[in-house]
Amino acid sequence: METKRWNIQRGTTINKQFISEAAALLKVGETVAFPTETVYGLGADATNKSAVAKIFEAKGRPQDNPLIAHVANVEQLQQLVDNLPEYVDDLITAFSPGPLTYVLESNGACAENVTAGLSTIGVRIPDHPVALELLQACNFPVAAPSANLSGKPSPTTADHVDEDLNGKISGIVDGGPTGVGVESTVISCREHDVVILRPGGITKEQIEQIVPVAEPVNETVDKPASPGMKYKHYSPDVPLWLVGGGAEKIQNVIAEETAKGKKVALLARDAILELVEADLKLSLGSSLEDVANKLYDNLRKVKRSDVDIIVSEVFPESGIGQAIMNRLKKAKTDYIP
Repeated sequence: METKRWNIQRGTTINKQFISEAAALLKVGETVAFPTETVYGLGADATNKSAVAKIFEAKGRPQDNPLIAHVANVEQLQQLVDNLPEYVDDLITAFSPGPLTYVLESNGACAENVTAGLSTIGVRIPDHPVALELLQACNFPVAAPSANLSGKPSPTTADHVDEDLNGKISGIVDGGPTGVGVESTVISCREHDVVILRPGGITKEQIEQIVPVAEPVNETVDKPASPGMKYKHYSPDVPLWLVGGGAEKIQNVIAEETAKGKKVALLARDAILELVEADLKLSLGSSLEDVANKLYDNLRKVKRSDVDIIVSEVFPESGIGQAIMNRLKKAKTDYIP
């Protein structure tokens, strides 16, 4: 399969012809990757079961892992769900378009393989001009998990998508680097409160300003209601160790592995990088927002190096740090607190 690529945005101008071409492929049941404010998504018509099946095939994604339906506006969201709790309107006003996915009762409008046979569906309105233009041109919900091979770090550039899926999908809409860098927050919308199924770009503290956040029930996830709950995700091609305790502890771990003849990459914020020696140093910037933005790109850079181990610092689990540590814990090979 030939994968077409459109360089769709230069400055503030979006090429409408390229949007139309990408939408035309989606309308005939093909798969197209496109940028959102979180990561690049691999899209297909969410009402077309055979089109959605192509997402699972291209990614090698387990069939029981549900997808998120992306829509252009509130009206389209309402056309997919039943029993919308009153507080959802307030959440939408505050955070949508944006990196927040609402898990609500499905009305059956989307194909059953979008919901993995569940009675609920995850829906969100992305906050990216290219994504919104494409969704408006389609005028139907677009199912879109991250546009990567299943289990690998999510793509934050079109080049990342090309690296994983060239020849497996029909098109890539190149809208430049994404913004947030980690996937959307997913919430289960109950009658009077919500449960965070996956932390992301909207934090627990922000949501609690509008609606109570209940603690999730600690149970086995045989039928996940959200992506990111059941399967190992975000894994680089090199073993990843999480090391707590600050610069001195990290340096000791690296020294031990170096003495064994191992080459070690260090994934950390600049303040740690200045204090620790390693064969390869990968900067995650200074703030937690920087870390979220740079995380997946740096995990992919390791693939092009000759290191044997990645050592990552452990980040505070506050604000977007909850999402960062959620992804790292799912990717880790070892955790040294």
